[in-house]
Amino acid sequence: MAEVSQTANAKAVVARKNLQSSFFKRGISLALFSGVSYGLYTAFLTMGMTKGVWGDWYGANTKGLSAFVVVYLIAALGNAINDVCSAVWALSYAGVKGKFKDFLRCINTPPGRIMILAALIGGPIASTAYVIAIQMAGSIVVPISALCPAIAAILGKVLYKQELNKRMAVGIVICVSASFLIGSTGFTGETSPNLLLGLGIAVIAALGWGFEGCVAGYGTAMIDPEIGICIRQVTSGVANLFILVPVLGMMAGGVNISTNLAIQAFTSGPAMIWFALSGLLTFLTFMTWYAANSMCGAGLGTACNGTYSFFGPLFCLLVLGVYGGMDGWSLPPVAWIGAVVMMFGIVTISMNPLDLFRKKKEEV
Repeated sequence: MAEVSQTANAKAVVARKNLQSSFFKRGISLALFSGVSYGLYTAFLTMGMTKGVWGDWYGANTKGLSAFVVVYLIAALGNAINDVCSAVWALSYAGVKGKFKDFLRCINTPPGRIMILAALIGGPIASTAYVIAIQMAGSIVVPISALCPAIAAILGKVLYKQELNKRMAVGIVICVSASFLIGSTGFTGETSPNLLLGLGIAVIAALGWGFEGCVAGYGTAMIDPEIGICIRQVTSGVANLFILVPVLGMMAGGVNISTNLAIQAFTSGPAMIWFALSGLLTFLTFMTWYAANSMCGAGLGTACNGTYSFFGPLFCLLVLGVYGGMDGWSLPPVAWIGAVVMMFGIVTISMNPLDLFRKKKEEV
């Protein structure tokens, strides 16, 4: 009788370990998908900001707009419209799934307030810092922003006691190093006089996204990730469109400037098609990223999500360069090398690479 009980307990332990392993691997898969969809979102958003009235704003005919408006206000407006579209997709999805009432109930709960905090830091603050940094320093800020996996991993370890062993740490370092390798071409040719300031602002973006990944992963561990993404996107969209953009409008000379630009942007049909697509991809990106962080930890989830530093330029090449016929979107050889290095880093943080060889030996 005792032997039967021990056998049953052993089987239960094995089943539990297999379930945990499956849950962990699914988290890694979702995090990788979030990196791919983030790359697509970047390409669609960039395409949208070349169509319709945006082509006039960024083209030779700027309609008398100041440099501040063109560089900062219009960029923030593009981000705001994208987040509003993403919020519409998130709310529609919640409605179809019958979770809209749950969304309303969760807003004013401790997990809901955590998600609102994460959205405010990762949305208006981090995203705006990212846009400003790109304007100042160029593409080199993309790998700088990829420091967020390391930041999320450290915060996850300190705040929530999440596992961060030496192998995982090495994998995260490899991924971050690969991101820098991919973005190293930003130092070629003439550099911006505001390079160092731009890099410093990019660090703010990395800190914001790292904090969001850590906090949001904790929040979605207590509530449905599909509800969490609704709270995140609605908060970010409202804060960007009704707080950030008007503030930048006042800095540019008056709220009426931002209001007029917003009306023109929302009524520009050729551009809004692409914003609708970028909003959909943003919704998918953050939903899978939040879910992944709650399943495999903030460090691993954010590290895998950091593959956007490769997928972003790749899809920009395909969508803008190949499909759109625009120049300047080709990928240098170093980007492909960085991609291989990054994939090795992802394997390292998700599993011990030596296990692949061990399994082969066992099969033989």
